[in-house]
Amino acid sequence: MDHLLNAADVALRTLFAAPRARRACPTVAEPVAATPLSAEDKALSGALMRVNHVGEVCAQALYSAQALATQSPTLRAQYERAALEETDHLAWTRQRLDELGARPSLLNPLWYAGAFGLGLLAGRLGDRVSLGFLVETEHQVEAHLDEHMNRLPAADHASRAVVAQMKDDEARHAKEAQHAGAAALPLPVQGLMRAAAKVMTTVAHRV
Repeated sequence: MDHLLNAADVALRTLFAAPRARRACPTVAEPVAATPLSAEDKALSGALMRVNHVGEVCAQALYSAQALATQSPTLRAQYERAALEETDHLAWTRQRLDELGARPSLLNPLWYAGAFGLGLLAGRLGDRVSLGFLVETEHQVEAHLDEHMNRLPAADHASRAVVAQMKDDEARHAKEAQHAGAAALPLPVQGLMRAAAKVMTTVAHRV
C-alpha cells in the first residue's frame, strides 16, 4: 500500500505541482552568457525544450512504475535515486520553458499514463528485463538529446547547458542499470520503442 501511495504521489506532483530541483540549474552553477534570441529561435528552442520536458514527465512515470513493480529493495532504491535526478531535469526544463515563453505539452497526462504502463509491464517481466528496458530508454534519450544539441540555436546557451547536463546524467543511469544486471532487449522490441518515441517527440514538438 505504501508503494502504491508513493506512486500516486509522484504522478500528482509530476503533473500538477511545480517541480523543485535539488541541484542548481546548470545555467546557475556555471553562468552562461545571455544572448538575445530572435522570435524564430525562441520558438524552436521552446518546441525542443517542450519535447525534453515531456521526456522528463515520462521518466518520472517509468521510474515510479519500475520501483512499484520490483520486489528488490536494492533495485527500488536505485530507481528512486535516479528519479530524484530526473526531477532536477523536470524542474530545469520547465524553468527554461517559462523563460522562453513556451508552454508544456497539453498531453502530459497521456504521456505519463503511457510511460507508467510500459514501465509497469517491463517490471512485471522481471528485474533484468526492467533494467534492460531502462538501458534502452536511456540510450534513446541520449541520442535524442544529441540531436537537440545540433538543432538548438547556437545563441541559446542556456538551453544547451541544460541539455548537456541531462545527457551526462542519462548516460550514467544507463551504465548503472547495465551494472545492475540488465538484459539486452530483442531488436524488434528496441525498434518498437524507437517508433513510439518518434511519435511522442513529433507530437510534443507541436502540442
